[in-house]
Amino acid sequence: MPLHTKLPSDLTEFDVIIAGGGLAGCVVAGRLAEADPKTSILVIEQGPNNYNEPLVVHPALYPRNLFPSSKYTLFWHGKQSKELAGRSPIVPSGGTLGGGSAINWMVYTRGQRSDFDSWKSEGWSADDLVPFLNKLETYHGYGEQKHHGGTGPTLISKGTHRAREAEDDFIKACGKLGYPEFNDLQNLDDNNGFERYQKYIGPNGRRSDAAHRYLHPKLQSGDYPNLHVLCEKEVIKVNVENGKAVGVEYQTNPRYMANPEFLNAGYASPRNVRARKQVVVSCGACATPLILERSGIGNADILKKAGVDVVQDLPGVGHDYQDHHLSLWSYRTSLAPRDCINGFSDGRFDINKAIAENDELLGTNAMDAQGKVRPTEAEVEALGPEFKAAWDKDFKPYADRPLMIMALYNCYYGDHSTLPDGAEYVSLANWTAYPYSRGHIHITGPKMTDPIDFDTGWLQDANSVDVKKHIWAYKLAREIFRRLPFFRGELVGNHPDFAKDSPAAVVQYADGPIAKGDDDRIQYSKADDEALEQKIRETVSTTWHSLGTCKMASRDQKGVVDPSLNVHGIKGLKLADLSVPPENVGANTGNTAFLVGEKAADIIIKELGLDKGKSQSSAQARL
Repeated sequence: MPLHTKLPSDLTEFDVIIAGGGLAGCVVAGRLAEADPKTSILVIEQGPNNYNEPLVVHPALYPRNLFPSSKYTLFWHGKQSKELAGRSPIVPSGGTLGGGSAINWMVYTRGQRSDFDSWKSEGWSADDLVPFLNKLETYHGYGEQKHHGGTGPTLISKGTHRAREAEDDFIKACGKLGYPEFNDLQNLDDNNGFERYQKYIGPNGRRSDAAHRYLHPKLQSGDYPNLHVLCEKEVIKVNVENGKAVGVEYQTNPRYMANPEFLNAGYASPRNVRARKQVVVSCGACATPLILERSGIGNADILKKAGVDVVQDLPGVGHDYQDHHLSLWSYRTSLAPRDCINGFSDGRFDINKAIAENDELLGTNAMDAQGKVRPTEAEVEALGPEFKAAWDKDFKPYADRPLMIMALYNCYYGDHSTLPDGAEYVSLANWTAYPYSRGHIHITGPKMTDPIDFDTGWLQDANSVDVKKHIWAYKLAREIFRRLPFFRGELVGNHPDFAKDSPAAVVQYADGPIAKGDDDRIQYSKADDEALEQKIRETVSTTWHSLGTCKMASRDQKGVVDPSLNVHGIKGLKLADLSVPPENVGANTGNTAFLVGEKAADIIIKELGLDKGKSQSSAQARL
C-alpha cells in the first residue's frame, strides 16, 4: 500500500505533488487518481495517518480533539489583543490526514447563493458550483432531493443517535419566537429559521471525513499504485526555478522524531521532491500563506524583513485573515445522560466498551438542531446607527444572508470538574457568518521554527458591529432556552456578570422554563449591555473556520490566485483550500472546503488532460 512515513529511494519525482493532506487536498488527490490512475501523485501530510483511528471515526468522541494533548490537532497561537480583554486567542486546525474533516464537529451546512456570487470569479458563481456541491455528497436528509447529491463520496445523515425530545423542544421554542422550522436550510436560498440538522456522519454512525471517503478506499484497494501519501512530513517551501514551481522541500515533523530535543529545537534534515506537471498547496488558511512566504512569494517588505529572497511580490499573501468567531453559552438541563455526549469527555462512559459494543451514541455529534437567523427591523434600530448602516449595506439587500448562525449542542465544552452538580449541562453556540474583523498571518523568518506573526483580528472592526452581533444573538438564545421544557438554569461564570437585582440577572437553578409567555422578554439596562459586551470580549473564540488569506482576486485587489487557482506570476503552482475564498460564507466552512477541492480537481483534470487519459485507458480495456 503506497502510504509512507519515508519515501522509497526510487521515488524522487511525481507528476503532481499536493502539499497538504487536509480536507481539500484529499479531495484533489482522490479525484485526480480516479481520472487517470497512471498519473503519479504524491500527497505530503505533516500529521499522522488517520485510518480507522477511534477518535476520528467515532463522531461522539470529537470533543477529545480539543484537548491540548491531541495528536490530531494543530493549535495556532494568536497575538494578545486588547479587544479580547487582553487574551491571546488559540485557533485549532486539522493536524492529521483528512485535516479538519477528521476532527471537526461534523456540521453539514452550505453557503448561501449570494455568498458564491459575491466571489465575482469566473466559474465560481452559485450556478457554476451547484454541480460540485451535489457531486461531493450522498444526502440522506430532508428537503427536495433535487437540491442535493445522491452518489457522492461524502455521506450526509442524522447518524445513529438523536436526542429527539430535546430537538423537538428546541425547534418549538424557536418557532414561538418567530423563527420557523425549515426542512432544508441548505438549498442555498432559505434563511431565517431553524432545521433538524444533518451531519457528516454516515447512516452507519461513522465520521465521513475526506481521507476515509476519498483516499483510504483507493489506498486499501491496491488499484492505485501511483497514488502515494507521505505522512508526518512538513512542507517547508515550494521550489521555484525560472518562475515555475518544480517541487517542494520538506522535512520530518519533529513531533514524530525519537529525540524530544528535536521537538524543542525544531530542526530536521530537509529533502526535496520534484513535480513534473503541477504543485498544489493545500495546507489551509493558516499554513498555506506561510509556505508561500518561505518560498519567496508574498509581500516584498515582509519577506525582506524575514530574510527571505523575493521570488514574487504578492502583498495579499497572509492578508485578510477571517474566522467566524464564536460565543458559547452553557445551560443546566434535565436531560438524561444519554441525551448528551458529556459522559465520553468526563469519564462516566466507558469509551472502549462503547466501541466494542458499537454503541449507537458514538454515532452523533450531539447537535440535532441549528439555525441561520436575522434580527427584526426594530432590533436592528435598537443596535444603533453604525450597526444599521452595516445592516442596510450588507444584509438587507440579501435576504438569504444570516446575521448569525446558532446551534444547540448537547455537550459541555468546559472543565467538567468545575460544574456545580451532576446535571447535564449543554451549550448554545452563536457565530457570526460574515465578520467585519480582519487579521493576518505571516512568517518572521525563513525557518519552520521562527515565530509566526498571527493576529486573528477578532472584534477589531471600527464600529464594533461584530460585538453587537454577539450581543443580539446572546439575547435571542437566552429567550429560547428559558422556554425549553428541559431548562433548569444558567451556568454562573459562563454568563455575564449581571447585577443580582437586574431583571437580566443569571438564574442558576430553575424547576423548568421561566418565560411567562411568548411575549415575555428579558429587559436589559445599559449596565447589562456593558456586562454582556465585556463577557463576549473575555470569552469569544474560534469556530475553526479560518479563511481568506490567499484570496482569489486580481493582484490590484490583493489577490493571490486567479479563477483557475494559479498563483499570480508563478507557473505550475495552484492553491486549493480555504485560503482562496475572497468573501465569507454563511455556513460551517467544511462544506466549502469540500467544494474548493472538487472544483480544483476539475480544473486540474481538464488542464492536464487526465479525463482524456482515463477515456483512452477505458477504451483499451474494452478492446
